[in-house]
Amino acid sequence: MKRVILFASIIFLSILASCNPKTEGNTVKSVQEFNDAVKNANPGDVITLANGVWKDAELVFEGHGTEKEPITLTVEEKGKVTLEGASNLQIAGEYLIVDGLVFKNGYTPTNAVISFRKNKKEIANNCRLTECVIDNYNNPERHVQDYWITIYGKNNRIDHNHIVGKKNLGVTMIVGLDTEDSWQNNHKIDHNYFGPRPTFGNNGGETLRIGTSHHAMENSSTLVESNYFDRCNGEHEIISNKSCNNTFKYNTFYECTGTLTMRHGNETLVDGNVFIGNNKPSTGGVRVINESQTVINNYHIGLTGYRFRGAFVMMNGVPNSPPNRYVPVIDSKVRNNTFINCDNIQLCAGSDAERSQAPSTSEISENIFYHENKKNLFTVYDDISGITFKDNILGKNLEVDIPSGFTHADMQLVKNEQGFLIPTSDKIKNEVTISPNIATKENTGIAWYSKKDKGVALNSGETIQVEPGINTLFEATRNSNPGDVIELVSGETYLLTKAVKVNHPLTFKSSGKEKAVILFERMMAFEIQNGGSLSLENVKFDGASSPDYAGNAVISTSKKSMIENYRLFIDNCDFENFTVNHSFDVLRVSKGTFADTISIQNSKFRNITGHIAALDKETDDIGAYNVEYLIMKNNVLKDVQGAALRLYRGGKDESTFGPFLELEHNTLDNVGFGSKNKYKTALSLYGVQVIDIKDNLFNKTKGIEMHLVVGEPVVNVKNNDFYKSDLLKVTGDQKYNVENLWTLPIEFANESDYILKGNSPLVNKATDGLSLGVVKN
Repeated sequence: MKRVILFASIIFLSILASCNPKTEGNTVKSVQEFNDAVKNANPGDVITLANGVWKDAELVFEGHGTEKEPITLTVEEKGKVTLEGASNLQIAGEYLIVDGLVFKNGYTPTNAVISFRKNKKEIANNCRLTECVIDNYNNPERHVQDYWITIYGKNNRIDHNHIVGKKNLGVTMIVGLDTEDSWQNNHKIDHNYFGPRPTFGNNGGETLRIGTSHHAMENSSTLVESNYFDRCNGEHEIISNKSCNNTFKYNTFYECTGTLTMRHGNETLVDGNVFIGNNKPSTGGVRVINESQTVINNYHIGLTGYRFRGAFVMMNGVPNSPPNRYVPVIDSKVRNNTFINCDNIQLCAGSDAERSQAPSTSEISENIFYHENKKNLFTVYDDISGITFKDNILGKNLEVDIPSGFTHADMQLVKNEQGFLIPTSDKIKNEVTISPNIATKENTGIAWYSKKDKGVALNSGETIQVEPGINTLFEATRNSNPGDVIELVSGETYLLTKAVKVNHPLTFKSSGKEKAVILFERMMAFEIQNGGSLSLENVKFDGASSPDYAGNAVISTSKKSMIENYRLFIDNCDFENFTVNHSFDVLRVSKGTFADTISIQNSKFRNITGHIAALDKETDDIGAYNVEYLIMKNNVLKDVQGAALRLYRGGKDESTFGPFLELEHNTLDNVGFGSKNKYKTALSLYGVQVIDIKDNLFNKTKGIEMHLVVGEPVVNVKNNDFYKSDLLKVTGDQKYNVENLWTLPIEFANESDYILKGNSPLVNKATDGLSLGVVKN
């Protein structure tokens, strides 16, 4: 093995090597020293990055080792070497090992953090990436695309890495097939920890993709084995298989809102994986498209997703489909899988005028379906005569409309040594087992790098009591820590001449029952910045001191792109007297920002010239939107000139789930009639995928306009009253459900709280048995 001495004394190097065997060989302290060492490296050499921060380090690790004597790039001490700023790594050559690198506090200046090629001709073969970390290494521009790991060449192994927190556009890890040298690659991706990826709110948030539609019919022959996918929620496809002859074995999907999707390509094997939903919304299992797919021995529990993200989904296809659409399901087998308390099995999903070809010559056999609460798990959207059902076992309470191939059994659940609930019955011929090779949080990733969540929850810090005065809230915020609660003196007044910048999770609340009052002289009171979340409880905002500017808002997001998803909770708050000549919104968001949740409950809005919530800044019509869950419950809106809500999701892309809207027990009185309300309605909903509007009162108010465009939106409008108001207008060709759209007179016992008179015909007519409109807490 060659030894290149970069220190003054060979004695010093010998001492250093004896302390840490990994430092044998070239210990380098700069990019230039690294480049020199790479240039002179021979088989068996070890190049070691010295401890410290390597800033803006673009490393090209190329060379030709041998199977017995690879060339290794490692670090002096694992966890004490970080590549930060505009850093990345390219690997090119033969038999190279990369071990122990950590990327954090920056983002790649190119399209990949780690790439298994220098260019299309200089690629990596027989190389290994192990025990490396990429942690929240995100471009600050949300919609700028990059990848974290791009794999090319042949026979490469990617194992025991820690990959967590991708938030900007782009797949976390891809296997590229754009040259013939990367086909039939036999890569192995194993024992990696894929940590949480938050909802992206647009297409392009997959965690792993193998191939593309352009090369869907090429054999990739990639093995994805024993990896742990922890809350990978970027978009519908956690894994997007887009090539042929790939295998997915012994992987665990923990609370992932999406599916392992065979999007393109044939002859995929999905064997022995575990899908754990814990009853979280939109958690899914496997989605089958294309030909000769095999789904066997998988275990699913507590999955709640429906339609394209069911526990199991078999799609309809497009007749004579091009590779980039939906190739029909043909000659596929689904056998010996177990479904415990999973809500939805979807057959012929996506059936429409284009996707008109049902599955054929396929089989669903020897599967076990158990559910403690539901009776029917199966939804059939088209002809299933091309699917053979045989020897499937149902829990005794389950029903199925499929005429044959199912047997009922009285099953019991018994916890095995691994902690999984296993169904047992004398009618189960093949005992349900979980492979000892199944991925766990403990046997994946890296022992020396923590898997603990780094996020800080609202209301988890200290309580800071703030005296009333000018900018006391501004100063308290500036000196706060994530999760702190800023407590205002009940009944006192606070004036802001500076906008409060919220760049970490914070709660503002009054100390007693009487609301503290916040006045402000800037264009906004609070600005949620990247990393911030905001909770407002029992406070009053008064517009008496607010300026007459265009673009005013009580709460706004940063005008810059925000890579971090935020949350906004408003509970028992008052917003009054925002009556300047220009439109004054309560909440205004910017393009490139995304909220996991916006919840507005038990609050009052009076005399507002603008909108309550304008969530309509993603207008590129590519499936992007501004919020996942929007909840408005038990609020009063009085004399609001703008819309109560504008929620927009343009385009027909089916890669995302939301937005989800819950509008319940609100009273809208004289809302939407302002001359500057460009939406000309009280509720403007465009492309919203899940809509639940119930038990509301619309009194002398503009109505609801909905345009339904995406897939099969779930729309329920129940038990609402429109008195002297516009009604419901729906466009688009999608189905929706309307029940009890009344136009009965509305009379309030007291307009201070907007509770209905006791003799109103709308008392006790809500879906929950209460009265329509607001109810007392």
